[in-house]
Amino acid sequence: MKALPSGKQVSQILLEPMQLKALAAYLALIDLKRYSPATRRSYGTAFRYFLSGFPGRKPSVISKAEIMDWLLRQQKVHDWSGSYQNLMINAIKFFYEQLLKRPREEYDLPRAKEPHLLPNILSVEEVLRLFECTGNRKHRLLLMLAYSGGLRISEVVNLELADVDSRRMVIHLRAAKGKRDRVVMLSEVFLEELREYYRRYRPKRWVFEGQTGERYSVRSIQLVFRAAVKKAGIRKRITFHGLRHCFATHLLEGGTDLRRIQELLGHRSIKTTLRYTHVATTDLAKVTSPLDKAKQRK
Repeated sequence: MKALPSGKQVSQILLEPMQLKALAAYLALIDLKRYSPATRRSYGTAFRYFLSGFPGRKPSVISKAEIMDWLLRQQKVHDWSGSYQNLMINAIKFFYEQLLKRPREEYDLPRAKEPHLLPNILSVEEVLRLFECTGNRKHRLLLMLAYSGGLRISEVVNLELADVDSRRMVIHLRAAKGKRDRVVMLSEVFLEELREYYRRYRPKRWVFEGQTGERYSVRSIQLVFRAAVKKAGIRKRITFHGLRHCFATHLLEGGTDLRRIQELLGHRSIKTTLRYTHVATTDLAKVTSPLDKAKQRK
């Protein structure tokens, strides 16, 4: 099995002038549509890799059959995950449907069926242990922020001091995922920690700043989280995003309405929020295992 090239390796692939022209128009359209930097990066890398598979070919004349054959070969060589295969298909379809305005049916490429995986959830005690094991105040605060408001990692690094409203006890998340604003509650415990943190670090714009005043990096936060999980002795496989899952699950278990949780998380569809009903223990606690019942009969 051949390893899939990294983004850096793909960026070094040489393309022909006509392909570079298509790539430039592709990225310009993404910019005009104001897609997020992450989407621009992932789509741009995927489309560049796609173009490299057809040397000497003008992308506008590549047929659907040729694309299907290329996708099949790439899948066999690299053993793509379902999510990566679908990303590649989205990137290709963006060129033909959005840039060239081809009918959607003309490039209706088959998507991979992705596994329906449920998130791992930490107990409230495990979450508190994470905080207790994090001695650095800044590091502890960013973990508390993600859990107390259900923030994504991008929302944590982009949060500005001006977005924390202690009078109304809310946090205003601006241009979050999907370019939509939303408001979440401001935890009193978090606010108290934030004030102590501010007195010590004196950030100027961003709540979490690096040594030179720039925003804290996503990579740094991920490393902070991994270190905290290891120090807390937590063996569950969980990422920083898992704190957002814990936020939603613990709210549901505490009796918060599902629609309200949907609003707090910023989900467009209630179907996305419904998955937390599969991991919440609220209803499961009411069901007795047949093994326990059998034991009680003795």
